[in-house]
Amino acid sequence: MKSGPCESELNRFGKSLAMPSPSHKKIVHEDVKMSSDGESDLASSSDGVQSPVKVRLRNKKISTEDINKRLSLPADIRLPDGYLEKFNLIGPALFEQPISRRLRRVSLSEIGFGKLETYVKLDKLGEGTYATVYKGRSKLTDNLVALKEIRLEHEEGAPCTAIREVSLLKDLKHANIVTLHDIIHTQKSLTLVFEYLDKDLKQYLDDCGNIIHVHNVKLFLFQLLRGLSYCHQRKVLHRDLKPQNLLINERGELKLADFGLARAKSIPTKTYSNEVVTLWYRPPDILLGSTDYSTHIDMWGVGCIFYEMATGRPLFPGSTVEEELHFIFKLLGTPTEQSWPGVSSNDEFVAYNYPQYRAERLSNHTPRLSSEGVDLLSKFLQFEGKKRISAAESMNHRYFSNLGNKVTALADSEFKQRSFDPFFFNP
Repeated sequence: MKSGPCESELNRFGKSLAMPSPSHKKIVHEDVKMSSDGESDLASSSDGVQSPVKVRLRNKKISTEDINKRLSLPADIRLPDGYLEKFNLIGPALFEQPISRRLRRVSLSEIGFGKLETYVKLDKLGEGTYATVYKGRSKLTDNLVALKEIRLEHEEGAPCTAIREVSLLKDLKHANIVTLHDIIHTQKSLTLVFEYLDKDLKQYLDDCGNIIHVHNVKLFLFQLLRGLSYCHQRKVLHRDLKPQNLLINERGELKLADFGLARAKSIPTKTYSNEVVTLWYRPPDILLGSTDYSTHIDMWGVGCIFYEMATGRPLFPGSTVEEELHFIFKLLGTPTEQSWPGVSSNDEFVAYNYPQYRAERLSNHTPRLSSEGVDLLSKFLQFEGKKRISAAESMNHRYFSNLGNKVTALADSEFKQRSFDPFFFNP
């Protein structure tokens, strides 16, 4: 098979594509376990005397809970027949010393991770150019999962978007970012196993007649900002925010998904392609050809999604770049050197020769939003990227002041462990 443009990137992952990352919170654990008295599971070799921990472990019968804890497995996982008995025979070797990556991979493979037969396809959820997404079920936990099956073309190898998504999601662990449970790599396909969520924001809007409860609008926006702030703190740009890429479960938990266009931005001045972000959610600086941008590219999309949740209709539904910019300028006013320094020297802006529109009041278009909500929306919809409010700053905006500490003070890992139900209004 010929090496495709992303094959070197694929090789960099090596065997990690066939098995979950050692840093995955549901599967592996890098910490050396400590006993209650603070001693490591490693026996002391200072004087040849066996540690009390080692003696206790050698005499202890290993349970399913012990294995789950040691390998950081889900509590409801089903171990294969005979697996527990096997570990009771070789138990001390596993529990007396840190687990090597090789032993961890072998152990997880024997349980069923990294194998297609571990998952049952149920229904097709969607299909794209490179991938098909199925609703499935894990034989290990009996839980529903989403199976993203990416076809590997013989001439091109793994698509860049697939490699990029895997590399980023392995390191992004947050309650408002979809969890990658497993990775299965075969000659014909690369299958990503995600947690299953009932619907995306677009489907949610359709199901409630495009009228989301105003409190849910606030909750969804806050969760979007939580997940995005986590990404931006790690210099990761999503670059493709839209309702279809925001997943929601029956408890009202919202999670960012589809990181196929995301990028890890390690150098502030790095130039990227401007052919990213679905047209309706693309900021004007990118529409006019800018390739020098940062996390602020995502914040314009947040504003468009905020408006869509509050009104039930897309904000700028252009079918071409020219029409998209026309919609933007008609609402926000045609930019000038005073409102957007440098725009008059942009060749594309000059060529379009837009009429001189005056800015309209956002409040006239968002009757269901409070004045605080309109103010926050205006801070997202700034022409200049550097003037847009950041995700972290947004969460401290007074629009969210009535959510209370039960929501605003949640840790990154929460919204899973705490029930969201008391705050969520079902449509």
